Amino acid sequence: MSDAGHRVRELERLFADTFLASHGTVLEGGADEPLYLPPAQDAPARIRYRLDYFASALHEVAHWCIAGARRRRLVDYGYWYAPEGRDAAGQRAFEAVEVRPQALESLFAEAAGVPFVPSLDNPGREDVDPAPFAAAVAREAARLRRDGLPPRAARFRAALARRFGTRTDAAA
Repeated sequence: MSDAGHRVRELERLFADTFLASHGTVLEGGADEPLYLPPAQDAPARIRYRLDYFASALHEVAHWCIAGARRRRLVDYGYWYAPEGRDAAGQRAFEAVEVRPQALESLFAEAAGVPFVPSLDNPGREDVDPAPFAAAVAREAARLRRDGLPPRAARFRAALARRFGTRTDAAA
């Protein structure tokens, strides 16, 4: 297994240690596309992230941390997803709903000591300027630092910082 594979397995264990008992949820890599599956019978809820990408895992956990109890009972939280190749209006709609999860992802990445790169998730669209979206993500991350993270996000960020030996500010 590669170093990257070991890191994501470590992240999966950390997530389970933090949330399996309290929220009945696990983090699993290897998916072709990210997907959230609510609990079924005796099986926990599953957050599936793309392949074995650390950033994908952090991003999908960010979505889970935002989703309320009702949404966590729905496949993929009941959200829509328009794949790459979105037109300008579709791209604006995507960016509007992605600012907060990517802001949380950036704070998780910081706590894990890994780089964060905002994603427009629309390859091949050279006409989309990434700077305004990146600035919006940075503003939302600053707001979350100032005002505080949602409870599950704060718990996960603290667990990441303890595990990876990073420091986070007291406000978040």
